[in-house]
Parts: sequence; structure tokens; C-alpha cells
Amino acid sequence: MKRKAAPKKIILIGAGIMSATLGVLLKALLPKVEIDIYERLNKVGAESSDAWNNAGTGHSSFCELNYTPEKEDGSIDISKALRIGESFEISKQLWAYLKENKCLPFKKPFINDIPHMSFVWGKENIYFLRKRYKALTQYTLFEEMRYSENFEEIAKWAPLMMKNRNPKETIAATRMDIGTDVNFGAITRGMIAYLKKCDGVNLHLGQEIQDITQEKNGTWRVDMEAVKNRKDRTVYGDFVFIGAGGGALPLLEKTGIPEGKGYGGFPVSGQWLRCNNPSVIEQHEAKVYGKAATGNPPMSVPHLDTRYMDGKRGLLFGPYAGFSTKFLKNGSYWDLPLSLESHNIWPMLSAGVHNIGLTKYLIEQVTQSKADRFKALKVFFPDAKMKDWELAIAGQRVQIIKKDEEGGGVLKFGTEIVSDATGTLAALLGASPGASTSVSIMLDVLKQCFPDKMASEKWKKQLCKMIPSYGVSLVEHADLCRNTRARTTKILELEA
Repeated sequence: MKRKAAPKKIILIGAGIMSATLGVLLKALLPKVEIDIYERLNKVGAESSDAWNNAGTGHSSFCELNYTPEKEDGSIDISKALRIGESFEISKQLWAYLKENKCLPFKKPFINDIPHMSFVWGKENIYFLRKRYKALTQYTLFEEMRYSENFEEIAKWAPLMMKNRNPKETIAATRMDIGTDVNFGAITRGMIAYLKKCDGVNLHLGQEIQDITQEKNGTWRVDMEAVKNRKDRTVYGDFVFIGAGGGALPLLEKTGIPEGKGYGGFPVSGQWLRCNNPSVIEQHEAKVYGKAATGNPPMSVPHLDTRYMDGKRGLLFGPYAGFSTKFLKNGSYWDLPLSLESHNIWPMLSAGVHNIGLTKYLIEQVTQSKADRFKALKVFFPDAKMKDWELAIAGQRVQIIKKDEEGGGVLKFGTEIVSDATGTLAALLGASPGASTSVSIMLDVLKQCFPDKMASEKWKKQLCKMIPSYGVSLVEHADLCRNTRARTTKILELEA
């Protein structure tokens, strides 16, 4: 039975992109509501939302080949690409609304134009990319995509990658000039800075959540301890959202809600090769994604990635996976062991048995030498010099393991919302594409937890003000898609 009365006190756990987005939406829909945001670290957006920790910035399905798998009959499944592409356009609409209303007063842009490219080699992969291009460009979201097998044309698109490459090599690429690079750490900090100026919103840093329990009257009690002085605090809320990235699973387990039973998490750490030569960085301006090797998981997709962090341009290659029992980059090595409970041990073991390929991949990644990592880079950038690159640690992601109908476990790539029967508590589990689709994900949280309010004309009107395409498919309505994209491009000061 979902709640009918609107909450008066909301607790958001985790000061990342998800809590920030949900906070902005809820404050607009419920102007008088009190919102308290609690974060374990002493900085906002410092875990998975941080630019250096985020495995991919600006996911829009333009170049991510793992979003368009090949079916057994040889056709390309583009359903996920369409969903993510539309979700990213929805995110841009909210950011444009906030920028237009001076809620994100950045001196440096948080979103920049960066072409998105897919790059493959070998006849089979070229055939796949060609089929993908034909399938996607039937839709307005992808109509501006270009395809080429011409060495000289691709060299104009990505000169650094073509330098000293064998011109007889069979290669192909697609390019979307309207791709972007997004600093989600900056957006998060901007949104929370805006929320702090709103009446009834308070940010509390350095707070470690100890327990989450529901009282007899339906409110939630949240017990915490200050990281600095170990001082205890207890707060109560009508609605609780757990948006703590990889740390959401242990907190969900503390709630004891039956909907959270059977979930486990498998942590995967990330590493990058980061370029330290400014002259090399300046020669490449694109996000170029390749194709994961046969049998490797989606997280293994390699990319040579131009990024802007606080106005400074950088160049990364990776990611290289690793293994750590931490659920957060700043977490504890006890995170994984302490997450094991009677309800999820068998699903986790079962998922492990059925994903030997992932285990094998992680072992290979962990045991890689510097030369092995550099060899992978040279496939993308033949002229690379080892002295120009250094190893950097990225963030942690926790892949969902979910109990299946047979009682075993399934490893899921993506995100999942878990809410209680009354709609008074929700948690977000999982990883990619996460931040890029944060607005759509938080709208789904609202639909699950506030169905009556979301069906009301009042809320629909406010949401349409913030997200003009709200309630209408950008996939099915070509003119709306073009007009929406043109509008956000202008407001966000991107190139048309």
C-alpha cells in the first residue's frame, strides 16, 4: 500500500548525483518539504560522481557498443541504446532548466562538446558496426551519426589514433559530433549548493549511517555517528532515499525491508592510464570506444577518452578492472564480507558459478603488468610512448547480484531501484550508465514511491516546466526530439 499523504521530512543518504537530482525534483514538487542530506565524506560528489572516478561521462549510446548487442539471428538489439539516448536528453533538459534559472552559476562549463566515436577493426567487427549504424540512424536520436571505413576520413576524425597506423588495416568508425563530456562532480556540487539556499534544506557532511529502522507509526529512524568526533545523532523522516553508490547495499540491508532480500553486490575497482603530456592531450579531442573482446563483460569496453575537469582538458585510456572488497573508493575492506547474509549467500555463489568469464577477466586484469596495459593502449594509439602515461585509480562500482526465481543468483549490469511496499523508502543499486541517466532514474523513484502525486496535474505541470518533453517519447516523436535537442544545445552553450 503506497502512501497518500505527502512527506514533511525527507532524508537523502549520500551527497552524489542521485541524491542531488532527487532533491532538486522534490523541492520543486514539494516546496515546503524539509530535506536533510547526509554524507559520510567531507565533500560533496567525491565518490562515484567525481569526474576522475566516473568510468564514463556523458553516456548517450552514441559510441558505447555494449549497449547494442548482436542477437542470435544476427540483427542488432538497439532497445537499450534508445532508452539511454532518450534518458540523456531528459537529463540535459533538467540541467538546461537549472542553468536558465541561474541555479547552476558555474564559472567554467560542466558540459562540453566532445565528439563520440566507435572504432573497430577486423571484418566481423566492421560488419557489426555497419549493421549498428543502419539500425540506429533510423531514429532521430541518432540521425546525425556518420559512418566510415575510409582511412583518410577516420584520420581526420581522430588523427592521434591514425598516426603511424598501417593504412592497409581494415578499420571502421562512427562519429557523432553532438557528443558531450560531462563533469558530474561539478553538477552535483552545483545542485547541492542550490539546494542549500532553499528553505528547509540542510547538508550534513562527515556522517556515518549506523542503522535505519522503521517506527510503528511508519516514519524512519536513522542513527548515525560523526566521523570526526564519534558523536551520535538520530533523525526521523517520512521518506528516505539511499543514494550512496556502492555503499547503498549495506544500508539497504540495515532497513530490513523484505524487498531488499536476495540482493548481493560484487565490487569491481577501476584504473586508468592517464596522459601527462600536454602536447599529446591536445592532439586528441573525442571519446572513442572500442568493442569488448569476445567473452569479456561490458565493463571491459576500452576507450580513449577526452575529458574536461574544471576547465582543464585531460586524456584517459581504459578502464582496467581490478578487484577490491571495498564497496566505495573510500570504503572498508570489510564491505564485501559484512554484506554477506543468509538471504544472499546462495545467490552470490550461484552468480559466481555462472560468471566464470568475469572471474577469469578480473584475474587477468589484476595480474596485468604495465607493459600489458600499455599494449592495449597501443591498439588505439600506435604511436603512444610509455613515458607519457601514468596509472591512476578510478572509482569503485558494485554490480548487482539478484536472486532469481530458482533461488540462484543473476549478475546484472545496470541500475535497479528497490523500494518498500509503502513507498516510504527507496534505494538505488548498481552502476553504469548511472549518472548520465540520473534524471530518468529519479523520475522512476518518484513513480514508484509517489504514484498518486505523479499522476496529479499539479506535479505533471511542474515536471513539464522543468523537463519540457516529460511524458512524451523522444524516440517516437521526431520533431519534438529535434526541437528539444536544439533548445538544450543553445541553453547549455553547446555547438549546434
